[in-house]
Amino acid sequence: MSPSLSIHRAAGNPILTPAMVVASRPGFRVVGVFNPGVLRVGHETQLLLRVAEAPCDVAVDEVAAPIYDHPSRSVVIRTWKKSTPGIDTSDRRIIAVGGDTYLTSLSHLRLARSADGISFRVDTKPALEAAHPLEAFGLEDARITSIGGCYWINYTAVSSAGIATALAKSDDLITFERLGIILPPPNRDVAIFPERVGGRYLALHRPMPEGIGRPSIWLASSPDLLTWGEHRLVASPRPGKWDDLKIGGGAVPFRVMAFGRDAWLVVYHGVTASPLTYSLGALLLDADDPSRVLGRSRDPILAPEAPYEREGFFGNVVFTCGLYVEGDVVRIYYGAADGVTCVADLSLAQILAGLM
Repeated sequence: MSPSLSIHRAAGNPILTPAMVVASRPGFRVVGVFNPGVLRVGHETQLLLRVAEAPCDVAVDEVAAPIYDHPSRSVVIRTWKKSTPGIDTSDRRIIAVGGDTYLTSLSHLRLARSADGISFRVDTKPALEAAHPLEAFGLEDARITSIGGCYWINYTAVSSAGIATALAKSDDLITFERLGIILPPPNRDVAIFPERVGGRYLALHRPMPEGIGRPSIWLASSPDLLTWGEHRLVASPRPGKWDDLKIGGGAVPFRVMAFGRDAWLVVYHGVTASPLTYSLGALLLDADDPSRVLGRSRDPILAPEAPYEREGFFGNVVFTCGLYVEGDVVRIYYGAADGVTCVADLSLAQILAGLM
């Protein structure tokens, strides 16, 4: 962490915890409320939260996976004995058995509102939840992009078919029109730019290669926000640095004036291999060709340091899907330890000064 970078974590962090959120269905408990998409409407801050729920009544010698069953329009619970031959439950988030992988929780997206950006009122019902076979393992990590008076919400859709990216649009974050899968598995961490560049819509995305290559940030373009192509590599992990294992998009890019030129600033996440740590950094991209990197954080702008970031459901994680900027203040909302929601204010000038 750069010693010159001032980070002001909210005194009330974490600002949202599972204990503050009611479960959406009987027999379930909230185990995580994190990674929110962020929207600023007038003086109100709105969050589209990822709420992860797990079944309450699971025998001590069993593990369970809640799954949305499309034919019955209901959630079913699959269970396995912990003694099942070949089962792997070393990662609390997943169950690997018989060559397949399941999740131990089912996530949906839920709206929260705040007048001060710190104290939030969380809706009791989901805004968006599983409704399609390709969402059977849940909806995760929404990003909200405002274009032309409409809110475009991309989110991760998880199922036995893999990890894909879906899109919805809304005028109010209350009613939504689902537009289906826009990037097939394996792909996530999509962030749509808030305006067209060269007459086309742009989005950052993160394919997940296996065998050859490491997860990196790519750029795609579209004439209609539905059909994406012209894929270009933007940035990759850097050996020996804080983002050496994998990187991926974070919050929606925003325009800045930096070093006398117009540019895009992207707050992204990077993962250190040893010990496994998720931190945040920044990319400065050319205004007219965002596949061209003008600068990149030498050190993380936010790394797991507070107890609620280092310890929890999955420790040593800070991860963002949304922020907003007012003057020199970049207010970042982020998930900590894959379980709670936090907020921190950083200086835009200091972030830019830390680029190399």
